[in-house]
Amino acid sequence: MGYRFTDLTTASHEDWRAYIEHDFVRQLGTATLPEASFRHYLKQDYLFLIHFARAYALAAYKSPTLADLRQAHEGLKAIVDVELGLHVGFCQEWGISEQELEALPEARATLAYTRYVLDTGNRGDLLDLHVALAPCLVGYGEIANWLNAQPSTLRGSQNPFDAWIAMYEGEEFQAAMQAELEWLNTRLADVPPARFAELSKIFRDATRLEIDFWQMGLALIDQDLTA
Repeated sequence: MGYRFTDLTTASHEDWRAYIEHDFVRQLGTATLPEASFRHYLKQDYLFLIHFARAYALAAYKSPTLADLRQAHEGLKAIVDVELGLHVGFCQEWGISEQELEALPEARATLAYTRYVLDTGNRGDLLDLHVALAPCLVGYGEIANWLNAQPSTLRGSQNPFDAWIAMYEGEEFQAAMQAELEWLNTRLADVPPARFAELSKIFRDATRLEIDFWQMGLALIDQDLTA
């Protein structure tokens, strides 16, 4: 019996739960997150998405089959043509202009996370890269589902962050998450234990960097860099 994505989350159970259930996420759900923290996160997430798109371009380069190439192309297209546009519009609703986004320097947590993903992809193979990206692509979908399962989560006009939850619970993102899970499960099924141990380390490190990204927004870390 081969490995599955759930084996990665099980191997990093404490870090995965700390990421999915982070105080930043909880406060998003209960509408208690300071707006300054959310704006700071939104700005840095714009920069992250640009590097996320670069990572999909790298995935295309490393794709050994036409099916892998098509998946990488769809991921890149979704970010550049859809998600970045939505993100810019979302930022404008929060008083953050596109000009401000384009002039942003990267916070240390953004630098650490994005360069780790790209470095992992450059050093390793396509599976290494997908595993490094999984905490974001799969994690955000799982976070939206987790928030919806919490009785304390507020929805609609009583929560100023409702649109963020709606974006990641939406059919398009959830479908992308499921497609990524299917891809990962197919590839993980064939890896031996030693290889799985390597992938588990990549997944755990990327998840820990996701935790740092939440903490950056919650604590307004590097706020002097983005003022």
